[in-house]
Amino acid sequence: MSELATLARPYAAAVFKRAKETNASKDWSKNLAFLTAVLDDKSISHIVDDPKVGKSRLQTLLLDISEGQLNQEGQNFLKLLIENNRLSLVPAITELFETYKAEDEGSIEIDVTTAFAFTKESKQGFNATLEKVFGKKVSMKVAVDSALIGGVLVRAGDQVIDASVRGQLQQLAQRL
Repeated sequence: MSELATLARPYAAAVFKRAKETNASKDWSKNLAFLTAVLDDKSISHIVDDPKVGKSRLQTLLLDISEGQLNQEGQNFLKLLIENNRLSLVPAITELFETYKAEDEGSIEIDVTTAFAFTKESKQGFNATLEKVFGKKVSMKVAVDSALIGGVLVRAGDQVIDASVRGQLQQLAQRL
């Protein structure tokens, strides 16, 4: 994933910059979400991955599918990705764009993995703590993974906070 993120980052940054310039963040979110959904379809992904399908045929097909769904800039972006053989980056571009957008709006999306499910009160308290730590409005996605044994694993973009028992045991094993 890190290699995809590295390749996708310039595209996501350019799209975000353009969205800010034109005050069209919502339009770009819709464009990118639509492209991600189209490319997630198995029948479309087989066509995209088929080397026998030329760029012009692929472009015609995808533009026909996206007619009425993408604005002119979205169509131009799709053409650019096809020309540069970067359609596989669309999910990563979308994810990075949404991260940039959330940061710009003063919020952050955080993935939290816990060993045990949060109670309503503990989730609210943990959310408040994360808002203080990051200085932004926090949107948490919580998953339960009993393999952590205890504690939490927090992922906010590139930053990872491992406060799990499993993580502590792994650190201890490395030190020994």
